[in-house]
Amino acid sequence: MSRHRQQQVRPRYGRIAALAGAVVVTAVAVLGGTGLLPTAGQPAVATTAAYDRSPTGSRAPAQQQAPAPVSGTGSADAAESRVSPARDVSLPAHSGTGKRVVFSQSRQRVWLVTGGHRVARTYLVSGSVYDNLDPGTFEVYSRSEQAYGIDDSGTMKYFVRFTQGDSAAIGFHDIPIDDGHLVQTVAQLGTPQSHGCIRQERPDAIALWKFAPLGTTVVVTA
Repeated sequence: MSRHRQQQVRPRYGRIAALAGAVVVTAVAVLGGTGLLPTAGQPAVATTAAYDRSPTGSRAPAQQQAPAPVSGTGSADAAESRVSPARDVSLPAHSGTGKRVVFSQSRQRVWLVTGGHRVARTYLVSGSVYDNLDPGTFEVYSRSEQAYGIDDSGTMKYFVRFTQGDSAAIGFHDIPIDDGHLVQTVAQLGTPQSHGCIRQERPDAIALWKFAPLGTTVVVTA
């Protein structure tokens, strides 16, 4: 039997360290390629999950996103500027000066103006269904607290006349009553309903009656 001293095996730490480093590098490369680890220039998923990007590229919290646009056409400002004639209470332009009664045919509205642009009262009325009154400046020439319609068409009160039509006077009065009933409803004020005059609700007719004595200016606009 040969006598050989048993040699002690010594671990080679240099090779082990090199092998371990290679394994780590390979693992990082594989995991980074699959997206499980963030790579350079790529933020972690957990950091961006609660944010959305604004159009400029800056981050904005997801819960503060702008609301979805409302369906429809036109802007809100444009919608507000489209005021229906019945709701437009502004005094018509070029409607005279001083104390006067202003009647707009297109808006079916009356203004009692004390002077300048100071409006004491404004309200809806019902003018004629016929084209029997031209725009212009007139003057109250006759008044009747009680009046009767032509062709037995009913009775009316607080009649304030300012011009003459083809067959009868034209003026302001309350809604006529025929056979005990109003010839139109108050809800219809704001639309043409009469055969020549301007119909008013009773309280408004009384207000104009008190406001417009003989000689008061009446301005009619288109």
